[in-house]
Amino acid sequence: MVKRDAFMDAAQNLITARGYEQMSVQDVLDQLGASRGAFYHYFDSKEALLEAVIDRMVDAGLEAVAPVVEDPELTAVQKLQGLFTGIQRFKTDRKPLLLEILKVWTSDHNAIVVEKLRRTTVTRMVPLLTRIVEQGVSEGAFVSKAPADTARLVVILLQGFQEWATELFIARQSNSLALEDVASTIGNFADGLERVLGIKAGSLTPIDETTLHEWFG
Repeated sequence: MVKRDAFMDAAQNLITARGYEQMSVQDVLDQLGASRGAFYHYFDSKEALLEAVIDRMVDAGLEAVAPVVEDPELTAVQKLQGLFTGIQRFKTDRKPLLLEILKVWTSDHNAIVVEKLRRTTVTRMVPLLTRIVEQGVSEGAFVSKAPADTARLVVILLQGFQEWATELFIARQSNSLALEDVASTIGNFADGLERVLGIKAGSLTPIDETTLHEWFG
């Protein structure tokens, strides 16, 4: 029987090449030479397959930044910045796929999938960020009475920033916003995040100059 990952690989390729809305379950089956029975053994719908593809991508992204987060030689601030930089690099390396998923993310038809993945992201990122916040508090760099709660707040802020960045990206695509305005907005977010964590101003760069031009230039 065709493996679960093979269905996700085929779907990811088709989403990148055609877009999610243009992809059908039959397209996935045709690419693999698989039966509908094999598909429905793992997934109950096209939406469930999409959820699995994005869910796996979240896992891969977190795995990619794990070496930075676990590095005992780095300070908490360096780990947090490394987390931002690593995720930026991960997304840029998969830009064609991410651009197609962005269309899914902004579609009301997929609101349930998006909400499920938001919750999944919180569940997976909070423990990771909690360790960073705890380290930052012990180093005297962060201010937090409850690191787990602070970590959850940071994840929520990052999710909000992702939605904000999506709006900025769309505005740039329509030439209704200057690149300087995007950079200013990102700077304001960094300032707010630093205040939440009690970090020295100018310590964090959520999106570096190279990534800024790659996505918004």
